[in-house]
Amino acid sequence: MATPDFAMQPVPQVLAHDVAKPRTRARWIDWLTTTDHKKIGILYLVFTFGFFLIGGLEALLIRVQLATPNNNFLTPEHYNELFTLHGTTMIFLFVVPAMAGFANYFLPLMIGARDMAFPRLNALSFWLLAFGGIVFYASLLWQPPEAGWFSYTPLSNEMFTPSGGQDAWIFLIHITGISSLVGAVNFYATIVNMRAPGMGWGRLPLFGWTILIYALLLILALPVIAGAVTMLLTDRHFGTHFFDPTEGGSPVLWQHLFWFFGHPEVYIMILPGFGIISEVLPVFARKPIFGYKAIAASTAVIAFLAALVWAHHMFSVPVPTVVLGFFMLSSFLIAVPTGVKIFNWIATLWRGSIVMASPLYFAVGFIAIFVIGGITGIFLAVFPVDWQLTDTYFVVAHFHYVLMGGAVFTIFCGLYYWYPKMTGRLCSEPLAKASFWLMFIGFNLTFLVQHAAGLSGMPRRIYQYPGDAGWTLYNQISTVGSFVLGIGILLSCVNFLRSYKNGAIAGPDPWKGNTLEWFTTSPPPVNNFDEIPRVRSVEPMKDIRRQVERQSGIEHESATQPTANA
Repeated sequence: MATPDFAMQPVPQVLAHDVAKPRTRARWIDWLTTTDHKKIGILYLVFTFGFFLIGGLEALLIRVQLATPNNNFLTPEHYNELFTLHGTTMIFLFVVPAMAGFANYFLPLMIGARDMAFPRLNALSFWLLAFGGIVFYASLLWQPPEAGWFSYTPLSNEMFTPSGGQDAWIFLIHITGISSLVGAVNFYATIVNMRAPGMGWGRLPLFGWTILIYALLLILALPVIAGAVTMLLTDRHFGTHFFDPTEGGSPVLWQHLFWFFGHPEVYIMILPGFGIISEVLPVFARKPIFGYKAIAASTAVIAFLAALVWAHHMFSVPVPTVVLGFFMLSSFLIAVPTGVKIFNWIATLWRGSIVMASPLYFAVGFIAIFVIGGITGIFLAVFPVDWQLTDTYFVVAHFHYVLMGGAVFTIFCGLYYWYPKMTGRLCSEPLAKASFWLMFIGFNLTFLVQHAAGLSGMPRRIYQYPGDAGWTLYNQISTVGSFVLGIGILLSCVNFLRSYKNGAIAGPDPWKGNTLEWFTTSPPPVNNFDEIPRVRSVEPMKDIRRQVERQSGIEHESATQPTANA
């Protein structure tokens, strides 16, 4: 297996645009008023990564509370608030908008467009997200929400949660929902209308396919949660009784509406990560992706099935057995297209000329973790098993293996893969690999033992447990693992910050990539491309390199050809 030596490449002349140019206005005003999709993508990534660190700190405080039995480090109220803030932050303020950040920056570059279809709407989508996140965390100034990130009724009704923190949660869902909906329409319009010449649907990058499906799922699911939180708001303040069983309403209605949004949301969070993996693996295996059409088709099938399985989150709700059977079987079925992706990724690596660079570490680590999360999901899809496990830490472990181990590892994979394109600099490979191993080991220490804790009966959403319950060792291991995971994440933060000024110059194409973002400079100019190349395959950069090599060979042969008078 080859080891990367990217820093040794000569610096091309195209980096001349990095030379400082005189500015006519303050740099910060440029960032506040920009409609450049690349700057908006960076704003998304920086903003959401800040919330990721905040959500991670909240998780560490939760783990400290659960490290020992009968711990009084946190009060029950503070624990519920942290639990709600952590879940809401990670889902609504980190994973979904972070994927939008990657799409904002790289989607136009990958399809050969000069910008998004609607640049001003693109800027609006980010500032709505920022406004919603700031207002949500402003609830810390009075009382944060404490009904959980899912806000089940009647707990989230005014009788049980009278504070304004719950209203801040409703506001966040509305504002971030509008942000995501605007962004989804923009992504869809960009992909459909602005592809490079020759880029038909059979040549669209796989990351583009996942963003297209991501956008369609958002357009489908967001109106449902918007309606649900509007109904909750009117129940709390305007005298309606949609979810009040004493007045003819139903708390189960909230669960149906929330999870009809919530399960597609799982795939909204993970599908762009699948796209990142599908772009990274063939680059570092030095071979084409195995089964391009199968991976693209399985993405669409997952989206269709994602809308049919929401009630497997509600197996403990009194519904007819035939309904439980339908949702059990449909949950089994959704594992098939996911398994197709896993098979194709492994086949892509099989007998490839593997380049052991840091993005590949995170990609392979994701596959290993996501397989475990998928297998435990199949267990929970069997409704008699779910009846036993639904309110235990087994579900917590499964959920984090799918989302933390799935989405977050793909985000770090994408950051290390595209960091040279965004900054023109390479990250430190030793630091990146050390960060990966700390994150991988810390993650499995944290969450693998939670399966055992759940099987031994530890309920989820508890802030204390007795010393004789037999859960102490599990929780101590989990807490130690969470801090190891946190150190690994901080090491990547140090790497990103250090490399921004001191990293080796990357050049336009340090990884020998396959897609069009590597055709332009690092970082790209405002207009992205001086000339948009014609796309002739799913790997346009390979075609361009072959063409350059062929032309160089012809010129070399012409220069060495003896003349007739010689």
